[in-house]
Amino acid sequence: MTVHDVARRLPSIADLRNLCRSLAMLDAILSPDWEDRYHSFNAGWADGEEMASMRNGSGDEYSIVFSAAGACVRGFDHEAPMSPYGNDGEPWPGVIDEVPEAFRPFVAEPAFTDENDVPVVTVCLWREAADDRWRHGAIDFPTGCPDPDGAAGLFALLVDRSPEAFQRFAEDYYEVHPDLEAVRDVYALRPLSRELVSSLNPEVTLADLAEDIAEIGYPQPLRGAA
Repeated sequence: MTVHDVARRLPSIADLRNLCRSLAMLDAILSPDWEDRYHSFNAGWADGEEMASMRNGSGDEYSIVFSAAGACVRGFDHEAPMSPYGNDGEPWPGVIDEVPEAFRPFVAEPAFTDENDVPVVTVCLWREAADDRWRHGAIDFPTGCPDPDGAAGLFALLVDRSPEAFQRFAEDYYEVHPDLEAVRDVYALRPLSRELVSSLNPEVTLADLAEDIAEIGYPQPLRGAA
């Protein structure tokens, strides 16, 4: 899988945003310690911008910025052949060269560059608000590599959007077996209840999640749910 495959399989901007909020909410429930979480979502990341992010603790990450202009996705696999650190400190040709002007500030964002202002990126794609599909640059991929830009590992849960896929992920990453019906409820963005939270993590309460719910922009619990 490369960015080409991801672009064909990603949902609409709105559906991707909802999925990212669901993933962040599930991780907040399963991992009360923010530092140990895999997925996060900040509905107030910047003025008029929201950001979904992933970090696997081993140096791989992605960031998705949602704004009125659309959405832009940056991914980095530290072992990918297309890493800038294996290309004389420069992003692989074509990865960010064609990013539209509306998203250029995202490419140069200090949070997504290193101390030498090198964009930390192996894969990038974008979709403007009026566009009908996800786009990417024209890239000559290195030969003999099944996952040259790291897209397969980085975006697995964004292209396989089934609750079952998240359950398998949680079993591997968090070493827990989350209730599948509860995962389905969060994927559907249903407001949290005490029972729903407890079925995923009995050690977490709705009160514990209040700040996370607000930061993620997840629907507030129904009155009296606590």
